[in-house]
Amino acid sequence: MPFADARLVELMIPNAFASFIELHILYHASEKPVYGLWLIQELGEHGYKISPGTLYPLLHSMQSSGLLRNRNSIFNGKIRKYYSITPKGHRHLQRAKRQVSEVIQEVFSDQDFRSLRLNRKAARRRTQRS
Repeated sequence: MPFADARLVELMIPNAFASFIELHILYHASEKPVYGLWLIQELGEHGYKISPGTLYPLLHSMQSSGLLRNRNSIFNGKIRKYYSITPKGHRHLQRAKRQVSEVIQEVFSDQDFRSLRLNRKAARRRTQRS
């Protein structure tokens, strides 16, 4: 008997990735104001291929929910929207970090963490050689 209905898994996976993307956005917006193109590039470095047609509605939704605020700035003669985290967004980020931490501690073994660290070190060495 399968663990979960395949249709349910198909629905859950995109929602999980959307949550990870939202978490990334909140994290970076807590560090400094961010803008769309930078976020697309940053998320791409983590394996998320996200288009402007997906990102901007997400940013607007996060702004409408009170997690982000924006300000317009002129850059090379064009208006660029910078997003930063709100106090509500910061609370949401902290809560999400706790929940992710609990899941990681439950799901990953010590061996999993050792493996991940070794893989990260090997990837860094490859990057340094290039």
